[in-house]
Amino acid sequence: MKRVLIIAYYWPPSGGPGVQRWLFFVKYFREFGIEPVVYIPENATYPLQDESFLKEIPATIEIISQPIKEPYRFAKWFSKKKTAQMSSGIIAKKNLSPIEKLLLYIRGNFFIPDARIGWVKPSVAYLKKYLLEHPVETVVTTGPPHSLHLIGLQLKKECKLPWVADFRDPWTTIHYHESLRLSASSRRKHKQLEASVLQQADAVTVTSATTKKQFELITPKTVHLVTNGFEPKAEITAKLDAKFSLAHIGSLLAERNPIVLWEVVSELAAEVEGFREDVEITLAGVVGDSILRSLSSFGLTANIRNLGYVSHDEAVQLQHNAQILLLLEIDSLETKVIIPGKLFEYLSAQRPIIALGPEGSDVKEIITTTESGYYFNPSQKNQLKEQLLTYYRKFQQGTLHSTSKEIESYSRKNLTQKMAQILKLY
Repeated sequence: MKRVLIIAYYWPPSGGPGVQRWLFFVKYFREFGIEPVVYIPENATYPLQDESFLKEIPATIEIISQPIKEPYRFAKWFSKKKTAQMSSGIIAKKNLSPIEKLLLYIRGNFFIPDARIGWVKPSVAYLKKYLLEHPVETVVTTGPPHSLHLIGLQLKKECKLPWVADFRDPWTTIHYHESLRLSASSRRKHKQLEASVLQQADAVTVTSATTKKQFELITPKTVHLVTNGFEPKAEITAKLDAKFSLAHIGSLLAERNPIVLWEVVSELAAEVEGFREDVEITLAGVVGDSILRSLSSFGLTANIRNLGYVSHDEAVQLQHNAQILLLLEIDSLETKVIIPGKLFEYLSAQRPIIALGPEGSDVKEIITTTESGYYFNPSQKNQLKEQLLTYYRKFQQGTLHSTSKEIESYSRKNLTQKMAQILKLY
């Protein structure tokens, strides 16, 4: 067994997508010759919690931790809701209050690369002592938060250990980076730190093909593509919704508001007999007020099923029950690289997917090659309307199903094998 130290911020009982990638790698690593040791913050402030993930942690895995001082706990004195969103990386670009602007300025210019920078120095000190008595062969850091990569950078220098930097999301090209109200000097510092991590890590792993191409312009080191994936749920029995349900699982806030979709649904409700009575828009997760106002403006309030945040297990069941699964992304250049973790769970559910987002997205490539649904950009209203009507006719006939293929490469066990092979190189 190769002993590997994994440095992560998100860990159960954290909820949301950030925790799942390395939780499931750890779950399966031993099957592929990797003995993981996980280092996490002792008292992290997670914006979402989901106790159901605790059962996925192998009982005999070594987990070590140190306290972290979370600056977001002070920001909550100003606005608990906005602080939770900011901590999750959910940052609005418009209609910001003075307090929001202040918090963003402080976050962007006083905490570089992010608000967990204060955990770097004590973590390096603790881990140097730990590694003297409990050696490992390789160190892995996973971000965001990208400050964790600075822990790996220091351990590589001071302990002479091979180091793999895993990027679940990009750094300076992530969609909210431009919203941080950065000064010119702060912007330069981000770029410098990003380049330093990419160039000094022994290898880099990323979750999207576009991020891989971007990073290969910055570093000569090998950049490996290991996407996120899904956990097969053999015990799940689909109970298809009686309604023509369009289900979105996960947070849906103002920046992702799919106006063109609501417009299409409204038009079909007016034009197609039975559609208004049959259609149901299922929303599971945090939903912004602007989303609900948009739905109301299109006369769709009576068609909403707003469930709020649900556990991961409940979310998986909802995905299997849905007639159509919705994947909605911000229409911007920066979000082309974002492949939401829910896409892979959608693939596992094997229900038809309708996705909306920017042209050239990595999501489109996956949906197209797996034949799991259709991807549209907001300018393709007519094509979107035609496809939704086609799905509705199949729903009426009882023949609506997914024809997805070749999705097993995205199972978490297969992806763990791929990651284990990479770690054995370093």
